Amino acid sequence: MMERKIIHIDMDAFYASVEQRDNPELRGKPLAVGYSEERGVVAAASYEARRYGVRSAMSSQKAKRLCPQLIFVRGRMDVYQSVSRRIHEIFHEYTDIIEPLSLDEAFLDVTENKPDIPLAVDIAKEIKKRIREELNLVASAGISYNKFLAKIASDYRKPDGLCTIHPDQAMDFISALPIESFWGVGPVTAKKMHTLGIHNGLQLRMCSLDMLNRQFGKVGALYYDFARGIDLRPVEAVRIRKSIGCERTLEKDISLSSSVIIELYHVAVELVERLQRKDFKGNTLTLKIKFHDFSQITRSITQANELTTLDKILPLAKQLLKEVDYEHHPIRLIGLSVSNPREETDEHGATWEQLSFEFSDWE
Repeated sequence: MMERKIIHIDMDAFYASVEQRDNPELRGKPLAVGYSEERGVVAAASYEARRYGVRSAMSSQKAKRLCPQLIFVRGRMDVYQSVSRRIHEIFHEYTDIIEPLSLDEAFLDVTENKPDIPLAVDIAKEIKKRIREELNLVASAGISYNKFLAKIASDYRKPDGLCTIHPDQAMDFISALPIESFWGVGPVTAKKMHTLGIHNGLQLRMCSLDMLNRQFGKVGALYYDFARGIDLRPVEAVRIRKSIGCERTLEKDISLSSSVIIELYHVAVELVERLQRKDFKGNTLTLKIKFHDFSQITRSITQANELTTLDKILPLAKQLLKEVDYEHHPIRLIGLSVSNPREETDEHGATWEQLSFEFSDWE
């Protein structure tokens, strides 16, 4: 583990930066990619907008209240995908062990690299320089001996960040790290951590594995390892799709049962179409509900048979919906996803990808 050289590259305000690059009139101005309509959501925000508190996934109405001069532009996914492909072409000139997490971020294992550059930080500097010169965009980079620390490092000095966490610095760095900065700790988990007196990495390290498992279930082991700088996951050049899902933000908050069922039906139909288009088969159905106050919950159920058709998915979705009290909490968004539990799991019964990404996203 200690011999690995891993870089995490994260583009700074990617969608917004592409829009500002391509339209000089938008440069230096608070910008949001998304829809400004009443039910719109911010997909990405420029750093000028972030100074006002505007963030991705925020409602457009709230964003405009925080920043009245905010400029909205519609997203151009085809452009972002094209730029992302060019970025990855640069990555491949240094290594083929690349694990993309999204269009704008990826892990690179440069332990053995094509130019035979001994220091990973020098590779990161070259990549950052080339992205700036060839694409006129800015990337942040984190370098360390595992994925957890490399990702933390890339966030540490944003924007245009470059941070290396050496093995002999890791324990001190983690000790001072706020618990909110830990990979996989979202607002809900952070609040629970605080009630347990855990505010930083040192306090987390003082907790026993048994205690963390009791309090947080199977992800307790992940927190236990991270607090000690341990992350054995390799950079995986091919990432297997773990789930397919879709969600719908409603034009108006709803609490009437008949209206909720109709919307659930439409989401289920769209989900089935996506499953068939991607030829994806899974056994676990997850319902995601976001309420009028932006709080959200998820409910899941696993079946022995694969969930691929509407006649199998819709009854299960209705069953999960019965566990949701929407009569007193109007619904803003409904989502459904199918995931496949028949995959390699770690010794605690969960896939590393689920532990590392999915549970934090749901928060």
